[in-house]
Amino acid sequence: MQRRFLFSALTSLSLAALAPSTWAAEPLPLRVLVHSSFDLPKELLTQFEKAAGVRLQLVKSGDAGEMTNKLILTKARPIADVVFGIDNSLLPRALAAGVIEPYTGPAAQRAAAVTLGQGVVPVDYGYVSLNVDKAWFAQKGLALPTSLDDLAQPAYAKLLVVQHPGTSSPGQAFLHATIAGLGEEAAFAWWARMRSNGVKVVKGWTEAYYTEFTRNGGSRPIVVSYASSPAAEVFYAKDKLSESPTANLAFKGAVFRQVEGVALVRGGQPAAREAAGRFIEFLRSAPVQQALQTTMWMYPAEAGAARAEVMRLHAPEPATFDNPPPALADEKGRAWLQRWTQVVLK
Repeated sequence: MQRRFLFSALTSLSLAALAPSTWAAEPLPLRVLVHSSFDLPKELLTQFEKAAGVRLQLVKSGDAGEMTNKLILTKARPIADVVFGIDNSLLPRALAAGVIEPYTGPAAQRAAAVTLGQGVVPVDYGYVSLNVDKAWFAQKGLALPTSLDDLAQPAYAKLLVVQHPGTSSPGQAFLHATIAGLGEEAAFAWWARMRSNGVKVVKGWTEAYYTEFTRNGGSRPIVVSYASSPAAEVFYAKDKLSESPTANLAFKGAVFRQVEGVALVRGGQPAAREAAGRFIEFLRSAPVQQALQTTMWMYPAEAGAARAEVMRLHAPEPATFDNPPPALADEKGRAWLQRWTQVVLK
């Protein structure tokens, strides 16, 4: 999620363990492919550059789905040395394309709150879920839906905006949640009903949340977003709020646990391989794990990492979620996307 954060608290960072053994006259360029929601305090990134003796080149490539597609399309001539933001729903696609090289350094060996495997180091995790604009429903006198079935009823026509699962990681995650929660046939029957009920499809999260969602001037009071989004609404509010103006709908088939990781890019610059490993370790360092909670609005993957207060108060983790087994998602993901396209768009 694209957010801005005024960094003031993390002043005691020590990156001595990342320091290079020798210094070059010119900093080594380290190309890091990230999705558009990658956001860490500039001070942290600058400290990493100085300690590791590199010059970061952040290559932002749209939503995580778009980023993964770009990584695959540039396989013959890689545009990065390390990639951050491939999640558990996109990982099978990246692995099948052979664009990732396993990392086995310390961060890959330490205990984590979540796992990805295949040499990809988890950095953060969150829950894709439905967010609602509470004030809109109160003003309309309409009860909040309590199930996916409710959303397909006439009373909720043209209220939901989702992201395209072919270009958006939360869009794909939500599709997979519906399949895991309802079963494949029932899920696609639900999607067909939603097409008739006026579901709107957009390219990515930013357009859905900042253009189509009623909280930001749009016409849709229900949006596929994250369980942490209500905490972000409180954090960025002009006036101090005791509760969030948005809420999560954590019902069956509507919640997917998303785990984001960092990995080496196969075929990246050999001279940058050591620095790429240092960047992976950096993303699992305590200051980064603390900062990402209120910049990227995800939960920290490092086991035992402290929670930011706003996350603790306004972004409790959902009690349940619906993820298809990774092997099944790997086997059928492409077919699910094709079927979704036929059902919803054609």
